[in-house]
Amino acid sequence: MSAFHLAQINIAQAKDAMESQTMRGFVARIDEIHALADKAPGFVWRLQTEAGDATAIRAFEDPMLLVNMSVWDDVESLKRYVYQSAHVELIRDRDAWFNKMKPVHQVLWWIPAGHLPSLREGKERLAMLQERGPSRDAFTFAKPFPQPS
Repeated sequence: MSAFHLAQINIAQAKDAMESQTMRGFVARIDEIHALADKAPGFVWRLQTEAGDATAIRAFEDPMLLVNMSVWDDVESLKRYVYQSAHVELIRDRDAWFNKMKPVHQVLWWIPAGHLPSLREGKERLAMLQERGPSRDAFTFAKPFPQPS
């Protein structure tokens, strides 16, 4: 087992309230996509309420800003889930549910195995990436950094 895991946070600005007609297609798939992640090879943990709902978590002043945070064994495991599972269908259809975001909306970083990142930590990593670009402390799929040695 590796001494490090990969943490990720991504944010998205919903076009409307979760109970709206606009968001119906997204909401209808949430449980399916979360179950898919929970069973995916390399999955470790995801941020959620006690009821299992991540969309109810408000980490930003904007109530339409949704947050998703998870931990994985490595970049490859997360990438397979995101781009080679049914999850990619949500990415393909995201313009129907979410506004385009100009600032950084996803960041990856290495954490010690067993550590669960806080929302504060995730927001700090987003800010790091926004301010400094990809680095060992905050990176992207396009510019990944290897696990610390």
